[in-house]
Amino acid sequence: MQQTVLVTGAGGQLGQEVARSVPQQFQCVSLARGQLDLSDATGLARCLDKVAPQQVINAAAYTAVDAAETDTAAAWRGNEQGPRLLAQACAQRNIRLLHVSTDFVFDGESAHPYTPDAPTAPLGEYGRSKLAGEQAVLEEHPEALILRTGWVYSRFGANFVKTMLRLMAERDELAVVADQVGTPTWAAGLAQALWAATERPGLQGIYHWSDAGVCSWYDFAVAICEEAYALQLLSTQAAIRPIPARDYPTPARRPAYSVLDKSDSWRALELPGVHWRVQLRAMLQDLQEHQNG
Repeated sequence: MQQTVLVTGAGGQLGQEVARSVPQQFQCVSLARGQLDLSDATGLARCLDKVAPQQVINAAAYTAVDAAETDTAAAWRGNEQGPRLLAQACAQRNIRLLHVSTDFVFDGESAHPYTPDAPTAPLGEYGRSKLAGEQAVLEEHPEALILRTGWVYSRFGANFVKTMLRLMAERDELAVVADQVGTPTWAAGLAQALWAATERPGLQGIYHWSDAGVCSWYDFAVAICEEAYALQLLSTQAAIRPIPARDYPTPARRPAYSVLDKSDSWRALELPGVHWRVQLRAMLQDLQEHQNG
């Protein structure tokens, strides 16, 4: 008998990748924010009782990092209050919960990849609200699984890769921050990891997931340009100039180093770490096929 998995945040880039990669043994019910507002306790309870899932993948979140500095109430509603209510409702119904969090719970002062048990110290309201959401989920539903990730992109939604492709088509030269280091994550690979986690009901606590390898935003932009040009998604290659973060001020502070240690996840989920550049190429090919299709 197929298990039913409810996916929240179905309108986002991760939610859409999760919905299009459902393993045969699961039936997926995907709901966007307009269909399910996690901060509405009554509507949430009604939805869970109607769908009656065995597991929930929470891909819903407030992800506007800079806007969160001033739109604080909405950030906390989306990242702490909603997840808390969802965790409460799932725990009451014995529904397993998989919750997605972020590398921005760290301050970027580390000299080596962050393990799941590394001390947290978020720099901004987005990171603080996401960390509070993690704590709320585990407080209300101790058997929940939290999967932290970072630098997520996909052919869906708005993200760094698609922004770079647009700017590279419009401009001859771009300046990109070179002193913030992390690891890009193709949302399709993250979706695969989440489905692998649904197949392992004994997993709980905090795990990390991103693609393998390390780069700066500058390195990422250079790779985007080269790979897109090779696929003829770009007709010319823009000149990309590295700059320090101080030359590109933003409302929210970002960690200078947010590389996640994924070794526990690769082992527990029995999935190999795929290098971010391989995943970038696959995403661009996916984008190209859907543009042409």
